Amino acid sequence: MPTILKFCGGTREVSGSNHLIQTDSSKVLLDAGLFYGHRQEFYQNNTNFVYNPFDIDALILSHVHIDHSGNIPSLVKRGYRNRVYTTSATKSLCRLMLLDSGKIQEQDVKFVNKIHRRKNLPSVKPLYTKKEAEYCMRFFRGVSYHRKIRVTKDIHITFYEAGHILGSALVLLEIKENSRRIKVGYVVDLGRADLPLINSPEFLQGLDYLIIESTYGNRMHPPISEAKEKLAQVVNTTINRAGKVIIPSFAMERTQEILCFLSELMEERKIKDVPIYLDSPLAIDITAVFKRHLSYLDARTQKLFSEGLGPFLNRNMVYMRKVNESKKLNRDSRPMIIIAGSGMCESGRILHHLKNNIEDKKNTILVVGYMAKNTLGKRLVERQRRVRIFGEEYDLNAEVVVNNAFSGHADRDALIEYVQKCRDGIKKIFVVHGDEDQSLALVKRLRERGYDVYAPYKNEEIEL
Repeated sequence: MPTILKFCGGTREVSGSNHLIQTDSSKVLLDAGLFYGHRQEFYQNNTNFVYNPFDIDALILSHVHIDHSGNIPSLVKRGYRNRVYTTSATKSLCRLMLLDSGKIQEQDVKFVNKIHRRKNLPSVKPLYTKKEAEYCMRFFRGVSYHRKIRVTKDIHITFYEAGHILGSALVLLEIKENSRRIKVGYVVDLGRADLPLINSPEFLQGLDYLIIESTYGNRMHPPISEAKEKLAQVVNTTINRAGKVIIPSFAMERTQEILCFLSELMEERKIKDVPIYLDSPLAIDITAVFKRHLSYLDARTQKLFSEGLGPFLNRNMVYMRKVNESKKLNRDSRPMIIIAGSGMCESGRILHHLKNNIEDKKNTILVVGYMAKNTLGKRLVERQRRVRIFGEEYDLNAEVVVNNAFSGHADRDALIEYVQKCRDGIKKIFVVHGDEDQSLALVKRLRERGYDVYAPYKNEEIEL
């Protein structure tokens, strides 16, 4: 049979990345991410597979982000028992992120079932539990960059630097089909050049087919240097009025970038020495993974660590695990910087810091990541006059500053440049992982440059 590529998720949308390559003798998955949506839609999409997990021969995981890795426990729960190939850093991160995902789902279901009991509605179950997430880790195998390995009888893979987050990988698949070999590049998610901490993306060569993301398929980023400059401006302005800088941040990637920039700014004496509190046990654990996987970091960062000057070792940084330590900050009137989760302000310790600081005009809420609609974070970005936290309304008197220069995704021009550098011999390009308007805009621009490009629909099959 011919080689078939089936797009099972993450097409014309940004969540639930999941693609199936089927040959005469193999079935291999690329990513198994969680699909996000309303509760019933979330459960239906993440439990109803268009293939039998038991029949899958291998799973190739590009990176730890939950929209790429978060449904692996569901696959295992429903019969998958073969290897999950990923980088060693991603394996370590998944042990934290997937278990945290299971824990959150258990807590969410517990809350929902309390409401259902009051309304005499049937109880619901979590997609998977923390224990089930822990069980799936036994199938992970860590693989180094640039090492070609055979994952099935007729498919080899090689990981390359994606430049997106720690351990993220671009995947080169080499498929043997009778007398010919097919080379497929999986470039989802593609990072930006010159991000702090990690190396820039590598370019895949000699491809027959390219699968590429389009998160920012029609948008441009400000230079990453602008993120650092704006961060310094916000900190200095707030400290000069004796206020606190409150930063809601995702535990993975964004927190480490912020810590890196703050450390550099203090070393360069561009901001004053004030306490920096990282109030997130998960973010602290993830930061420790960075320290354990120094070989995945760029040469400059490795050198700093070797000299005892790493970006997470600044003398002003305080890592907080205990709840009572976190509560003490509410009674501390000194100027300071507090970084806490969750990134969209929907749960976690950030809610307590917002509750206690949101009504003081001396303080600043610094938004450094995407805020989805219908979240508290989005209401802060919209600067609504009053917001609800823990069921009570508060006046939004604190200044709200949005810093959009932070992003780990390649923008429109970087995506086009990547394709151009991979051009020779490419028969077709498939655009995935982007809202439909972003995907179609990138398709249009690439077609104008003479490429055969297509944005597939969910569950569409294409013969290579």
